[in-house]
Amino acid sequence: MNKIKIKPMSVNESYQGSKVKTKKYRFYTRALMLMLPKLELPEPPYSINYEFGVSNMGADVDNPIKPFQDILQKRYGFNDSKIHEIKARKIKVEKGSEYIEFEINSLH
Repeated sequence: MNKIKIKPMSVNESYQGSKVKTKKYRFYTRALMLMLPKLELPEPPYSINYEFGVSNMGADVDNPIKPFQDILQKRYGFNDSKIHEIKARKIKVEKGSEYIEFEINSLH
């Protein structure tokens, strides 16, 4: 593993001004809030596994993480600063068959 001694930059530090949520993102949030199952979360800190079924393999694997993760924390009432480990992968699927799978585990 390679180690670079620099403080990691957050998404919030990467942009000037406030980010305005798009109409599409607001709709996505409402849809997911209704679709996400009821869960009883384990004790933090958390490890989250993501699998994204995507029809466009040109998209970066980390692109869908932050918007989805923000919705998860809103739906389940936790602070995403409690996530200490993330595993993500993307799988090629036919257009119209896209999906998101996730699993929240305790690191205890």
